[in-house]
Amino acid sequence: MSPITSTLANSSAYGYRSFAAAAAGAYESIATATGNGSSGTITFSSIPSTYTSLQIRFMTFHSAVGQTNITFNGVGGTSYARHCLVGDATSSPYTNNEFNQAAGQVAGNAYGGSTTFPNVGIIDIDDYTSTTKNKTVRAISGVDTNSSSSEIGLYSSVFMNTSAITSLSLVRPGVFNSGTVISLYGIKGA
Repeated sequence: MSPITSTLANSSAYGYRSFAAAAAGAYESIATATGNGSSGTITFSSIPSTYTSLQIRFMTFHSAVGQTNITFNGVGGTSYARHCLVGDATSSPYTNNEFNQAAGQVAGNAYGGSTTFPNVGIIDIDDYTSTTKNKTVRAISGVDTNSSSSEIGLYSSVFMNTSAITSLSLVRPGVFNSGTVISLYGIKGA
């Protein structure tokens, strides 16, 4: 066994986990929401505490330019820090980090008003039931509009709160248009 493998295998002793892909069949559908053009917020509530991690897979269509954010348990204020690395069709990649924010960020803001080009992505939320740790979020998302509005981004956020997550909301300016599909999955423990 190599030292790296050994370190990862014992990483839980130091409060870290290996982020290997979940085994086939490890994902269970919890709920799916769709956009109808009437709201810019989609909320999943009463999330069961029977999983190790959560994953959100999304395909969204937006009515306005602006980033997609995530909040937990209805908490806003200054409870989030967030970071991103984003590349678009016309400029050099850029990074950003913000502290004391009202939400985490999970998708970019390069375009809006589209019913043609979806923003797609995956969001992972680990250890969501822990009552001793702040919660971390990582996401990858992007959109290809065949124009300068195309972008892809890597996002990470921390919810600076040790409460277990029982609800979450995806929020953006304008509304989630028809065609939007957001699915929440639970990931079983090993």
